[in-house]
Amino acid sequence: MTADFSKGSISANIIRQAVPLTLAQLVQLLYNIVDRIYIGRLPDAGDLALTGVGLAFPLITITAAFTNLFGTGGTPLFSIARGRREDAHAEKIMGNTFCLLLGSSVFLFLFEFLLRKPLLYLFGAGDDSYVYADAYLKVYLLGTPCSMLATGMNGFINAQGFPGIGMLTTVIGAVLNLILDPLFIFGLHMGVGGAAVATVISQAGSVILCMVHLLKKGNLFTVEFSKIRFYGEIFGEIIRYGLPSGVQNSVIALANVIVQTQINSFGAMAMAAYGTHAKIEGFAFLPITSFNMACTTFISQNLGARKYDRAKKGAAFSILAAVLLAEAIGVGYYLFAPQLVGLFDQTPGVIAFGVQQARTVALFYCLLAFSHSVAAVCRGAGKA
Repeated sequence: MTADFSKGSISANIIRQAVPLTLAQLVQLLYNIVDRIYIGRLPDAGDLALTGVGLAFPLITITAAFTNLFGTGGTPLFSIARGRREDAHAEKIMGNTFCLLLGSSVFLFLFEFLLRKPLLYLFGAGDDSYVYADAYLKVYLLGTPCSMLATGMNGFINAQGFPGIGMLTTVIGAVLNLILDPLFIFGLHMGVGGAAVATVISQAGSVILCMVHLLKKGNLFTVEFSKIRFYGEIFGEIIRYGLPSGVQNSVIALANVIVQTQINSFGAMAMAAYGTHAKIEGFAFLPITSFNMACTTFISQNLGARKYDRAKKGAAFSILAAVLLAEAIGVGYYLFAPQLVGLFDQTPGVIAFGVQQARTVALFYCLLAFSHSVAAVCRGAGKA
């Protein structure tokens, strides 16, 4: 049994999809916040450890870009096929996306693992921060296949109208991470490497839960081993839908590298503050991302079912909701920036840099939300 987004209340359909997505990402980001707090409390190494982990962020963003390329390319196609009642084709899309995610994850792991030292120095690592960056990254990269499959395939659970199950696969992995973090970081005295071990284990748990559902017999749409293969014509469509998002994220990753390099010239405090701000900003933009994901699924299925007026109304509601939420969150971040930055690091210099960055950008989140929401509508319409 799956949800049919071409029937019922437009706003209720989108909100029912967006709320579990928000909760799942909330727990995931709360884990990321707690993770940084743990790392920041490492004896005699807090700032350097945070800086080292922050240096890994551009590589993590590149991995996310490939995940989005195939995930955001496959799920709208899947939803359109659902709307057209082309169930066999929908399963082929799902199998092809799995194949692409798995293959690219192995390639990225090998590339980033083997070249991690020159890449980290390219991103601005010094000899002192490289020690922590390498200790974290060389373990974290082992989870690349799990990370990409868990994130990319989770979209197909949500697109079938099971956001609650999709939420659980993410939440259980994040809670597992929260439990394991202090054990590995402090209990086993593994430091930043322990944080990475906990992350890899939790990612493995998430992908297992995700695939248990997608392989479950009796579901209308399942991942069949016979359909986990490369289909040339479907690959072309996935690239057409997902490439703009992938390019967007790659450009963001490149911009992060450039910005990170420039910030590094201001010293360790500025680097730690920038990493902290990036975490808080991810949290702040979470509801907007969730509405955009729900919007894309809603638009795709309704266009597939040829309910064009309903798709237009859904697009208008999603854009308005995202813009209003973004501005409310931006105002809150502006007002409470010192307290939020201080959660991660009590160093006055780090707080000063973090507050400066927050109060420069927070009130303009509404503009970013508008552009991302329009992009989500275009992806759902096949005009990415």
